[in-house]
Amino acid sequence: MAPKQLNFITGNKNKLTEVKAILGNVVDLQSQSLDLVEIQGTIEEISADKCRRAAEAVNGPVIVEDTCLCFNALKELPGPYIKWFLEALGLKGLNDLLAGFPDKSAQAICTFAYCEGPGHEPIIFQGRTDGQIVPARGPANFGWDPIFEYEGKTYAEMDKVEKNKISHRFLALEKLKTWLQEP
Repeated sequence: MAPKQLNFITGNKNKLTEVKAILGNVVDLQSQSLDLVEIQGTIEEISADKCRRAAEAVNGPVIVEDTCLCFNALKELPGPYIKWFLEALGLKGLNDLLAGFPDKSAQAICTFAYCEGPGHEPIIFQGRTDGQIVPARGPANFGWDPIFEYEGKTYAEMDKVEKNKISHRFLALEKLKTWLQEP
């Protein structure tokens, strides 16, 4: 049975704002920042492990989110390690990774994992958006949004309402929202 209140484990205010806007009033969403160890593995393994740890830490229901940016020419790298690639290389450096490849296609992937509490198995909700990696355009205030282009605009060039109707996060949250609303 879906909870009425959830702890969203994030310290990222931009993510929290987007998640609250997309989920609306389906669930009372509380935010909590935890410094969780992150394993190496597949997108799903990382999300499930992080979710289990978070549920144990708060001793209750949680959702965690993991965002990936997968370059098709690099066989899905940087993938779940995009945060560290972005910190080390910056937006231009991420573009430079594809300099020798004609294929600039990429997937933005968002994975939400829900766990009822300690000892429960997480449930995974995932959304994927196909796009292109382009030179940075738009405000650089939310991760790699300025280099991910979808249908002619980068995420950074879109207003929040427009982005929240098509993004990888929206697609994952729509699945979570449907699950939360099931009787």
